[in-house]
Amino acid sequence: MAFVCAGSLRFHVQRLPASAARPDRPVVVFLHGLVVDNLSSFYCPLAVPTARAGHEAVLYDLRGHGRTERPATGYDSRSAVRDLVSLLGALGLGHRPVHLVGNSYGATLALHAALARPDLVAGLTLLEPPLSGAWVENMVDTLSAAALSLEDSPVPAELLTLRLRKAANLTSIADQLLNRTSLIDDIAASRTFTAADFARLDCPTLVICGEHSELVPGAVELAGRAPRATIEILPDLGHDVLKESSGVLRETVLAHLRATAARTARTGRAAAPAPRTGALVR
Repeated sequence: MAFVCAGSLRFHVQRLPASAARPDRPVVVFLHGLVVDNLSSFYCPLAVPTARAGHEAVLYDLRGHGRTERPATGYDSRSAVRDLVSLLGALGLGHRPVHLVGNSYGATLALHAALARPDLVAGLTLLEPPLSGAWVENMVDTLSAAALSLEDSPVPAELLTLRLRKAANLTSIADQLLNRTSLIDDIAASRTFTAADFARLDCPTLVICGEHSELVPGAVELAGRAPRATIEILPDLGHDVLKESSGVLRETVLAHLRATAARTARTGRAAAPAPRTGALVR
């Protein structure tokens, strides 16, 4: 475990060194989902295999999540991008572009970063990215209901008495995020991606969705409009592809990283991933 000060916050960060020095391969940075998620969700399914494949892997708890500091404000996408840029600088990784892997809400933050700072992003892997205004509305409603249920709730204390320390900690973090920060308001005010945003996304991008996920239409639109994007639909899965499809997901992501790094080494410019069997391709 390590803590790194970047900007005005102290971030909880894990760095996994590459198994062998491969300067041609970008550092891979992982961005997790909302509220009850943290860096640990990536560790075994993707981060360790990524490091073994020759990429340094960086995982961190987003602002207010996990063990990172929890200020009252700053949970909008612009602040998240600033946090990422500051953290890369503090880690000494601001000199060349990194590859961002985001899951769920973390995928939207990765996309925001690529659009705001294309100079810092070598490529994207977006797992179940929520891209529509409808998702924002539904998420705000869900989080608002959760906030009400957690306010002054005895559940964290009861979980501790049952020696369920991890569950108690996650419940406490959720309560603090939802009832003591601007997170819900910041998400409600977030800007929806447009077709023009997708069209100007100019880095190799792989979008991965579960077949039964309600997020597939937005992902298909992104893959159809971004000039260097492809999409892979994983059969028989819904939103939780990170937990439910570790083997297939691992091989899909590693193939994307290999193809991107190989093309960059040959041409000096990262290319879109090659179409895969069963994928929906622009």
